Amino acid sequence: MHTAMTNRRIAVLGAGNMGRALITGLLRSGTRPEHLSVGEPSAASRERLARELAITAAADNAAAVAGASVVVLAVKPEEARAALGALAGHWGARPPLLVSVAAGLRVAALEAWCGPGVAVVRAMPNRPALVGAAATGLFAPRAVAAPQRAVAEQLLRSVGEVIWVASEDALDVVTALSGSGPAYLFLLAQLMAEAGERLGLEGTAARRLAAVTLYGAGLLATSGDGDLARLRAEVTSPGGTTEAALRVLEDAKLSDTVARALGAATARARELAAACPD
Repeated sequence: MHTAMTNRRIAVLGAGNMGRALITGLLRSGTRPEHLSVGEPSAASRERLARELAITAAADNAAAVAGASVVVLAVKPEEARAALGALAGHWGARPPLLVSVAAGLRVAALEAWCGPGVAVVRAMPNRPALVGAAATGLFAPRAVAAPQRAVAEQLLRSVGEVIWVASEDALDVVTALSGSGPAYLFLLAQLMAEAGERLGLEGTAARRLAAVTLYGAGLLATSGDGDLARLRAEVTSPGGTTEAALRVLEDAKLSDTVARALGAATARARELAAACPD
């Protein structure tokens, strides 16, 4: 990671799955443990961080953010208002950059809860952050300066790839596409394995073949120019087995089903965001 990032004091509020993934990614990318602080109310989670990652976590968020130039909000969305409100008077003379990975919480609400001077960037990473392979959508309002945007990007790159979006509303589509996307692919792999088993494969072999196929196809999709249609065509020989299978999926209106699914997920993300307190 860039030297400017490794020398920063970073506080992570919340050591659940995503908070822990970010802590692990930062350590892997060169951030020293003494430059990381964590606020985590669970004693068991604090003990696990100390034992497995040599990170000292505090039960008190105010202690965790003291001296930090970057604060990562990784608590549950319903806990964010209380957590940030309690810190509004503890930022010090130089308020930090807040990077929120709490789903659905709008910038305006986060800014209001933090109080004056705190710049806010929203991030939507997905579950593969746990293995350093996240796809993350990032959004920052115009008031966030370029150096602060660069810091947020470096931070999220510690767990995978980063894509900036132009509007906050677009993060709801990111949620539907990449945030929920792993579940769609897991479902497809599960259905492929089940079909393979019905056709005569042993169950363990079918599941492993499906999982490794998912993994390998993902590597191919990300290692080239990203032309997914071309990659599909290269696997599809005229008159062959792949063409026969794809014809069935096309006849079943798979493209319409996928479009409806992502539309439903986007609409639900917007409903949940509207229901969040401001």
